[in-house]
Amino acid sequence: MSRNRIILVTAGIMLSLFLASMESTVVATAMPTIVGQLGGLEHYSWVFSAYMLASTTAVPLYGKLSDLYGRRRLYLIAMTLFLSGSVLSGRANSMTQLIFARALQGFGAGGLMPLAFILIGEMFSLQQRAKMQGFFSGVWGVSSILGPLLGGFLVDQLSWRWVFYVNLIPGPLAAAFVALAWREQIQRHERPVVDYAGAALLTSGIILLLLGLMNPDTFRSWILITAALLSFAALLWVENRAIDPILPLQLFRERLFSTATLHGVLTGWAMFGSISFIPLFVQSVLDTSATQAGITITPMLLGWVTASVIGMRLILTVGYRRLGLIGTTLFASGAFLMTLIGASSSQVVMMVFITMMGVGMGLSIPSFLVAVQTSVERRYLGTATSTLQFSRSIGGTLGVSVMGAALSARLASNLSASGLDPQLVEKLLDPLPGSEVVIDAGVRLAMANAIHLVFVIAFVAALLGLVAVFFTPRKELTEKVPESGPSLLSAD
Repeated sequence: MSRNRIILVTAGIMLSLFLASMESTVVATAMPTIVGQLGGLEHYSWVFSAYMLASTTAVPLYGKLSDLYGRRRLYLIAMTLFLSGSVLSGRANSMTQLIFARALQGFGAGGLMPLAFILIGEMFSLQQRAKMQGFFSGVWGVSSILGPLLGGFLVDQLSWRWVFYVNLIPGPLAAAFVALAWREQIQRHERPVVDYAGAALLTSGIILLLLGLMNPDTFRSWILITAALLSFAALLWVENRAIDPILPLQLFRERLFSTATLHGVLTGWAMFGSISFIPLFVQSVLDTSATQAGITITPMLLGWVTASVIGMRLILTVGYRRLGLIGTTLFASGAFLMTLIGASSSQVVMMVFITMMGVGMGLSIPSFLVAVQTSVERRYLGTATSTLQFSRSIGGTLGVSVMGAALSARLASNLSASGLDPQLVEKLLDPLPGSEVVIDAGVRLAMANAIHLVFVIAFVAALLGLVAVFFTPRKELTEKVPESGPSLLSAD
């Protein structure tokens, strides 16, 4: 392609990455207000879970389908789904409508991310991709930091609906750039095998598990959990026989890969669960605005991005295992300190604790990613990378769902024990002028106690993630390359 076409496609890709990564954080600061207006606090976590689950399970399918039907066609389909979900989310009049709209939005986002990197791989050589990586990492970092701030600003100044409508500005522009400038490359002659059965079993198993965990004390929930286990058993059987499985079971025989995946699930559980509920705590318990809630979680994301850059410069000197141990220890320490937060705590102190968590993730996650990418055979590089990303997303999905169920159960119990009307929660999250004095006394304490349980669950997951680090093998990183091939980690 010509230089001008490459510039246009690159601009479209950057906008796509910006949208897909920002949407996972921009909604967090708007959710307390959304619950206050639409009700349905018991479904709070599903607004996040639906998006994360749909986007996670869609990722491996888009790449293979794009081999069959072309990159541009699949990219435009993904963007259409994402923008349609954004419009429907903004127009939602109930939590149920919002959850289904977020799932549609997630199916679109699950295609934007992998297709962006596929387009990059076809446009640029290895050396050029290395140079461009800084730009794309910068886009991810800026969008992650800007997301909570933008969400808070839109909620306070306009309406929570604009958190979704704002995507309608850059989204069509990105689609136009790619549609007009992209030229399809010559596709390979053999038709790739798409593991539809594996994707269906994985998705259904996780959905059944999430539904079962929402109310674990009921008989119906145990039926759902049993059905989920049967789905996972069928998944193992299918994946062992699949030509190109969506879940590469053979990689789990490597101790480094299996422990890195376990670490991803547990830290993703604690991290994304915390990000989802911290704005709720800041707004409902500390009585701040949506903008202030966005400011509270920004240091966590800023610390993550900064630590990632520093950690990648230290990994060859310090070693991936030591760097992962330092990072996860810092992450677990921040998660523990978050369990000490109460209704009278300072917002600044809270920001310090969650910054520790962000720095810990920034040091540990990239170190394990590089270690796995360096250790696996080249033919498994893409699969191993996507599986690690998948593990964090699934961990986050499970974490948000379990923590949401725990929050709802504890809050209902607290309100019942205090003889308070559950409807006061909605007034707390979206108060009428002059009503704050009536609400403050009991409901804020009930909410603080309920969210404390969420922070305890996050700490337990973080602590288990730290334990997983100790099972990683002690070895030098030596990349598996074809004979006579140079190592990608050789000296510059």
